[in-house]
Amino acid sequence: MTGGMPRKGQKEIPAHLLEQSQKNSEAAKSANLNKKAFTSGFFFILAQFCARGLTFAVTPIYSRLLSESQYGVIRTYESWLIIAYTVMSLCLWRSVDVAKYDFKGKFNEYVSSVHTLSYLAIAVFFGVCMIWKEPVKRFCGMDDLMFYTCFLYVFTYTSMLYIQRRDKQMLRYKFSTLATLLTIIPGTVLSVVLIYIGRVQGLSEQLVSRRIIGYYVPQIVGGAIIALVLWSQGKTFFKKEYWRYGLAFSLPLIPEALSIQIMNQSDKIMIQKLIGDYATGIFSLATTISFVIWILEDSVWNAWIPWLYEKISRGETEEVEEPWTVMMHLFGLFSWGLVMLAPEEIFILGGARYEKAMWLIAPMVTGTLFRFYSYSYSAIQNYHKNTRYVAAGTIGTMFLNVALNYICILKFGYMAAAYTTLASYMVLLIVQGILEYRLTGMVIVPLKKTVGIAVSYGIINLVSMMLFHFDWYVRYSILAVVGVGALKMMYPKMMAILKMLKKK
Repeated sequence: MTGGMPRKGQKEIPAHLLEQSQKNSEAAKSANLNKKAFTSGFFFILAQFCARGLTFAVTPIYSRLLSESQYGVIRTYESWLIIAYTVMSLCLWRSVDVAKYDFKGKFNEYVSSVHTLSYLAIAVFFGVCMIWKEPVKRFCGMDDLMFYTCFLYVFTYTSMLYIQRRDKQMLRYKFSTLATLLTIIPGTVLSVVLIYIGRVQGLSEQLVSRRIIGYYVPQIVGGAIIALVLWSQGKTFFKKEYWRYGLAFSLPLIPEALSIQIMNQSDKIMIQKLIGDYATGIFSLATTISFVIWILEDSVWNAWIPWLYEKISRGETEEVEEPWTVMMHLFGLFSWGLVMLAPEEIFILGGARYEKAMWLIAPMVTGTLFRFYSYSYSAIQNYHKNTRYVAAGTIGTMFLNVALNYICILKFGYMAAAYTTLASYMVLLIVQGILEYRLTGMVIVPLKKTVGIAVSYGIINLVSMMLFHFDWYVRYSILAVVGVGALKMMYPKMMAILKMLKKK
């Protein structure tokens, strides 16, 4: 007798009750996913916000201990580091997001194996750069300390990216959260201490070097430990299947990832080359404000994407549009709040000598907002492994951005770079939205709706700069009134999203 047949004397369960039982089981699984996603996402956001927010918190210290030119050199160096780890690691860590679904029982093995491949790629890049060491140093504006620290950091930070991506996809948070905090916090504190001691001792010419040593050495040590952890847990250094999979997914993303980073970083690099370190320092301080919204956006998105991919895999995409729309409005309002407080933010971060930077806040935070909005479209393409098309759209936008930067910086000055990046991110949003539908046939949030929201907040942010000419209490009053009204309207929707994620 088969297990599905009722025993003699046993009543057969009605079909509608079986169907209801199945629905309840699926609902329970969905609720469990939502709960795990909420918990791991919350701690992931908390860790990222604390770690990266600490960098923002010490900016007033850096800007007062360092000259504008020294601050500009440090921020430009950071731009080179971001570009370096993006390219040299082959972006293989990005394949971890989708490998979970194709290597469910061997996920740790996969991560360990492609992690090795990233290290081999970085070693090759290092060897090539050693051959042309002096030209590379001159082009990037580095000394020997910067050069060697760059490669050590690229190796070990790549390991941090792997552990964060792996644990995020597994909806775990404890280890990666602790690892993140235990590398960033000591580095930040040590760098401030070394710079302060250098100032007291009159060693002003050593301040940049002291910041690099203090900030990056703890991260290099921590990242090296993480690398050993990844290999010990995965116990796989090489597997052809994993390497082929990772390369097939990630190689097309290198131009896309590089293009994004060039769009993010080229303005500072080009200002340094075309104008000088002083203007770079002013511009860089303003980017610190946009970094605030970028921190929160990226943290929320990285916590959001495992849930999003799980919903797509289950065919439950109809549950995504409403919460994502609420998210877009929340970040739009947050960006406007940063614009309204720009004069005070710049005064706190840098003091009166950085006053000009307040006129850069609106275009910068708006550009960052547009980039965040575009994530929902590129993520769908990545899920369906259409990475070469994601890259094509981003590369085209990057070339547009670099060309506009060069022309407008020379013609209008360094502040123009903020507006060219804003325009480029709007183009990127539109391009990715069009590609999403044409390549996947899937639309989670209609492009027309997203562009409408983006343009609305863009206009509001730019027009709000006119209020800088009024006394502070005028801006504060408007901010308070709008804030209360927005909270009243958004609160029920926010609670509905939280209830959906936390339901048991």
